[in-house]
Amino acid sequence: MTRTIRVDARHPDPSSIEEAAAVLRAGGLVAFPTETVYGLGANAYDPAAVARIFEAKGRPSTDPMIVHIADARDLRTVAVDVPALAMACAAAFWPGALTLILQRHRDVPASVSAGLSTIGVRVPSHPVAQALLQRAGLPIAAPSANRFSRPSPTCAEHVRVDLDGVIDVIVDAGSTTIGVESTILDLTVTPAVIRRPGGIPLDAIQRIVPEVRMSHQSVDTAQPQPSPGQLLRHYAPRARLTLYLGSVDAVADRLAADARSQAASGSRVGVLAPAEDLLALAPRLAAAAGGGRIMTRRYGSRADHDEAARELFAALRELDGEAVDVILAAGTGHAGIGAAIVDRLTRAAEGRVILANG
Repeated sequence: MTRTIRVDARHPDPSSIEEAAAVLRAGGLVAFPTETVYGLGANAYDPAAVARIFEAKGRPSTDPMIVHIADARDLRTVAVDVPALAMACAAAFWPGALTLILQRHRDVPASVSAGLSTIGVRVPSHPVAQALLQRAGLPIAAPSANRFSRPSPTCAEHVRVDLDGVIDVIVDAGSTTIGVESTILDLTVTPAVIRRPGGIPLDAIQRIVPEVRMSHQSVDTAQPQPSPGQLLRHYAPRARLTLYLGSVDAVADRLAADARSQAASGSRVGVLAPAEDLLALAPRLAAAAGGGRIMTRRYGSRADHDEAARELFAALRELDGEAVDVILAAGTGHAGIGAAIVDRLTRAAEGRVILANG
């Protein structure tokens, strides 16, 4: 079994952090909380340790990792030719949920970056991640601490379900505060491109990088990816998921009709929706839900995208735990961190998106 070290999220015990840091320095794998999701960390300078991450997750070698550092002053230990714009972004958003794609330092193994000359770097703000980076004294390569393509882990229990027995340590500090991964900003191209929406919204980045554009790329596992989070199928539950986008009433009408139809055909149906949508769905599902074939889960609300982001992956995992055959999910809208939520659900649905307004 994987050893669990429990720490206080705000004031982690130094001896416990040193125990985890020693594992990293020895080439081991440590799952630890960041403000976004739990990461699966290894010494970014150690090719053998990096290879263990790919093996533990079942992650293809074409999917690059993000390297975490303790401070922006450490940036040039993992990246070269750092532009002034990168330092401006670091000053505005670090520590925080922004990853910058830059040119990779030769001391970082190419395997971290799927063989590419670039590297994704960020400074996490979570006190436990900060303490671990400082104590370990090395950069930590860390994708999400879950089996590849599964919903990301937002608490230690999610990590245990996916990786118990195949990694060395889990540092348990409770639930993460953002709940979706970092925004990835590629500064190796002109104009700069957001490769993955995340914890820092587009409008905030535009204040520093006005010309930035959003990429909606989807690639397969056969080719090296410019950043994590590019696959068409990612963050996915075991059940087949379909995403519905549109107004509350339009989504409720279409989603409820589909849920009733699938339940009538014998499927166990999971409905994942914000609070407003569940309220609209309740009378439309009442008769069908009485048969026990439709289960609902709330994740946040359309009025509070931050809450929705925090609850999204846990709700997906809960529906999987109910052994549903299909999940019908209502989106929140694209404003702010909502863009990240819609991105995660679109990829969890493998592109099965129904526009319910017309």
